[in-house]
Amino acid sequence: MSTRPSKIVCVGRSYADHAEELGNAIPDYPVLFMKPPSSLLSLEKGISWNLAWGNCHHECELTLRIDKTLTAETDPVKALAAVGAVTLGLDLTLRDLQDDLKKKGQPWERAKAFDGSCVLADWVDVTEVKDWKNVHYTLHVNDELRQIGDTALLIFDIATLLADISKVFTLEPGDVVMTGTPAGVAALKAGDQLSMTLQGQTQDFVWKTFVK
Repeated sequence: MSTRPSKIVCVGRSYADHAEELGNAIPDYPVLFMKPPSSLLSLEKGISWNLAWGNCHHECELTLRIDKTLTAETDPVKALAAVGAVTLGLDLTLRDLQDDLKKKGQPWERAKAFDGSCVLADWVDVTEVKDWKNVHYTLHVNDELRQIGDTALLIFDIATLLADISKVFTLEPGDVVMTGTPAGVAALKAGDQLSMTLQGQTQDFVWKTFVK
């Protein structure tokens, strides 16, 4: 990205299978949290975190760039029209720390919004999305398939997510929305090689990164 977004809005528990694997209830409405612009990290720099904070889990997600302002939008067509580009991102999560914070009833920011916790691949023009309800992506770690994303399985479809977010936070041009992760999250370790693939309308887009 040429400029930093004003905010990165993330959606938790978007896929029922992911909620189940972590022992979380299926939400009645989208679970939202934010990452600051300082959390952004380029793929080329590789992934790292303070090991004293415990395990870091990968969470691969379809990620959207907003190109038009959305405020309290109710029209799903207009909500989708605000998206200018898509990519895949990694919502890195310090799982041990998050579990501890949850037990204490404290916010998750230390586990979700730390520097380098938002790893985004290159933006792809939104025209590569033929059908928002039929977007597919995968994450491989060391050539092992770990996660399979399919927007048909989202609890709340993309238009519904955007409309809901816009009722809480005005989405401004350049803002980023991470739409949630499917099942298969797991701890990363030094030397891991990650490969993310997004199936576009004209071609597959593949991005790679690594754990330092």
